[in-house]
Amino acid sequence: MKLITAIIRESKLDEVRESLIENDITRITIVRVSGHGQQIDQDIYRGKKVVPNLIPKVKIEIAVNEEFVDITVNAIIKAAKTNSKGEVGDGKIFIANLEEVIRIRTEERGGKAI
Repeated sequence: MKLITAIIRESKLDEVRESLIENDITRITIVRVSGHGQQIDQDIYRGKKVVPNLIPKVKIEIAVNEEFVDITVNAIIKAAKTNSKGEVGDGKIFIANLEEVIRIRTEERGGKAI
């Protein structure tokens, strides 16, 4: 089991969601976040580097069984890229191992709970 976390542009949320649904990935969690990466220049204020603005982004979290990892990642990449080459600020995808998943309602555990 894996937890896939993607940070994407807000404007790409609908496209990514539709791409996931087309690939039978329908159980997702979405959180509005803000941050910065390579796309922000740093200013110097009183000798210290500061970041003047945080950019609004969307964080998508999806728990999947092993066989859905590549399908999910490819669906996100396909829809989240700004163009065929991609641009700075398109986002990142993180994949982490899930030790355990428990569905509270039924108390199912592991892959069945996903």
